[in-house]
Amino acid sequence: MNTMTKVPVAIVIGSKSDLEIAERTQKTLDSLNITHETKILSAHRNSKELDNYLETSQAKVFIAIAGLAAHLPGYIASRTNKPVIGVPVNKALGGLDSLLSIVQMPRGVPVATVGIDAAENAAYLAKRIIDTSNESA
Repeated sequence: MNTMTKVPVAIVIGSKSDLEIAERTQKTLDSLNITHETKILSAHRNSKELDNYLETSQAKVFIAIAGLAAHLPGYIASRTNKPVIGVPVNKALGGLDSLLSIVQMPRGVPVATVGIDAAENAAYLAKRIIDTSNESA
């Protein structure tokens, strides 16, 4: 999907290994009739492409899905003022490493964080954010 297309939600994953979680997020967003797109862009391997995407995306909310050190949600939050929802993935240590990496952001770089592998909750939270912004318009 073209990044200039207006989509309320952008799902970003750092690698193909997180596609299963992204697909669960997509399925829930589909059930909520929320248009979305998914990009595979790593904060480590594709930082320039990710920066370009963040600058051009028309998304209202970003859902960033990450495992292990889980830098992706924080990286995105440090480069946009739009809401970022982090989904920690259970890759090691029961997913606690990912959870702590996402939830322990410094002041001024907020990332809403859902439970480990809680793809569906990220979609529900994105809907609430979008609904709230639509109500105030």
